[in-house]
Amino acid sequence: MAGKSVNKVILIGNLGKDPEVKYTPNGTPVAKFSLATNERFKDKEGQWQDRTEWHNITAWARTAEIVGEYVKKGSKVYIEGSLRTHSWDDKTSGQKKYMTEIVVNDLVLLGARGEGSGVGDSSGSSRGASAASSGGGNNFDQRTPEPEHAGASAGPITDEDIPF
Repeated sequence: MAGKSVNKVILIGNLGKDPEVKYTPNGTPVAKFSLATNERFKDKEGQWQDRTEWHNITAWARTAEIVGEYVKKGSKVYIEGSLRTHSWDDKTSGQKKYMTEIVVNDLVLLGARGEGSGVGDSSGSSRGASAASSGGGNNFDQRTPEPEHAGASAGPITDEDIPF
């Protein structure tokens, strides 16, 4: 397996600011934005703590156009992409600097209309509406799960049955 490798990132988070869309000299759109992901954990004293991680995101071509049109600060998105690291020499200090970004391969808008995404597209609005309804803004549902119903007589599966 010496020739095979994987560079894949999956994130669900919220934009920290409005995306910035620019165009390359040949006219290809490029969108750059920051994405916040949150982690909730208990510390040594048993207190809940939240940790936010910020990610640099870059989208190209049609995906960049969609980002510029429909995504804004606070929008919840699902992103699949790959890691890419750039380096350069700092002009003032002469030190080598590095930046790692996620280059988007797939993007799904998760927020329903009025929840920050500005769009309720069919691929994500119902999932986003149920995911966004969990309390505390941390997207971790701390409620006690409901007991499962026995048998198949519970009726057809609806959007409300989907856990995300």
